[in-house]
Parts: sequence; C-alpha cells; structure tokens
Amino acid sequence: LALLVARTWDEGNRDFPPTTFQISNIHAGTGASNVIPGSVEVVFNFRYSTEVTADELRTAVHELLDGEALDYQIEWTHSGEPFLTPGGRLLEVTREAIRQVTGIDTTLSTGGGTSDGRFIAPTGAQVLELGPLNATIHKVDECVRLEDLERLAEIYLEIMRRLLLG
Repeated sequence: LALLVARTWDEGNRDFPPTTFQISNIHAGTGASNVIPGSVEVVFNFRYSTEVTADELRTAVHELLDGEALDYQIEWTHSGEPFLTPGGRLLEVTREAIRQVTGIDTTLSTGGGTSDGRFIAPTGAQVLELGPLNATIHKVDECVRLEDLERLAEIYLEIMRRLLLG
C-alpha cells in the first residue's frame, strides 16, 4: 500500500493536479487482539487527471502488485472520467455574472470535487460547477452560510438572464 500511495502516477497539468491514490477503508482481522489476520480488504480510489486513463491506472496497479508477488484480487469499479470544458459562451457568461454580483474576477479550477458533471460532460455539453464554498464539505457539522446561498441564487439568475436574453 505504501508503494501505491507514494508512486508518482503523473505530473498533472495546467488544469489538474497530479493523480493520487487514496485509501478510503482498510479492514482486517476478527477484532481479537491475539489473532493474526489471514487477509486484508482495502478500498481505494484514484483522483486522477487527464494525463492518464483509468485503463493505464489499472494496468500500473496490477504491474506493481505482481512485482511484489502478492496474492490479491481487485474488483474494479469506475465512477467517471475527469473532464474539462474548454472556454465558451457558458463559461464567459458565468464569469461575467459572478463579477457583476460579487465584484470578484474568478479563477478557474478543477479542484472542487466530484459531481454529476462527470456524467454530462461525455455528451459534449459544456459543463461547469458553481456552488457555495466547500470549507466544511464532508465534515462534522457541514454547513453553508445563508448569505452565500442568497448570493449564489443571484449569480444563477444573472447567468440565466445573460444566456436567455443575450
């Protein structure tokens, strides 16, 4: 596991950080303190960039584990490809709306996390993710400031105005 976590999978690129191997769960043993586990179950995922494919990652994992002569099984699942929307009208209008409502010039980022955009992007549609700050996301007492939601609603409305009314 240390080899998988420490490995450099790619260097990332201008739009994505380098790919990382994330362990989300480890389970072994019976719960007794005097029994050596006969097996371990590890749940992991990749946070990967557009510099590498899911197939390349699977192949590299198998090569690494085979090189260690391990007895293992992997049940692969895939939840979505990384995606990047090139510049276009939706992006321009969104940036203008954010600037008008907040006075902030936006910085584009792919660091927001996973969303359903991964299912829409393969259709060829322009996809962007815009939401409240996620400083408490997936933490105890996850919350969003009411003012942030109100401002977000204003931004959404301005985006619609600009897209529909020109």
